[in-house]
Amino acid sequence: MKTTHHLLAITLLTSLGITSAFAGGTHAGGHEESAIGLPGKATNVTRTIQLDATDNMRFSAPLITVKQGETIRFMVKNLGKVKHEFSLGTEKELLEHYEQMKKFPDMEHDEPSKVSLAPGAKGEVIWQFSKAGTVNFACLHPGHYDAGMKGLIKVAKK
Repeated sequence: MKTTHHLLAITLLTSLGITSAFAGGTHAGGHEESAIGLPGKATNVTRTIQLDATDNMRFSAPLITVKQGETIRFMVKNLGKVKHEFSLGTEKELLEHYEQMKKFPDMEHDEPSKVSLAPGAKGEVIWQFSKAGTVNFACLHPGHYDAGMKGLIKVAKK
């Protein structure tokens, strides 16, 4: 019974976009700037970057360069036969969320900085990179991160 309540609570919190990895800075519907930037608006997209997620546990572009202030539309396609996801965050945020995913591998995401993809599916994340530095991205399905399904976004100063 305790496990059922725990799963229900996690499901509810996740559906509200509340997790321990607040990469999108989302709290009760508001979007605040985080360490990696903030959710972007489609009308402000300056560039679209295509990424493929594959079952060899790699993204097609493991290193991406953007400019501070750019709003990027990441179009992600799962070319594999297993679920994948694209999650933006600091390394610490991604590792914390990875631990959650190990416990709840069927967790779905409804956060601006993440997209879950069934085999053959496409999805997008629109993100504004407001701060110079490095932003990490990864697939956090159990085993995928450890196998190397991750990458870096270098945000060049204006």
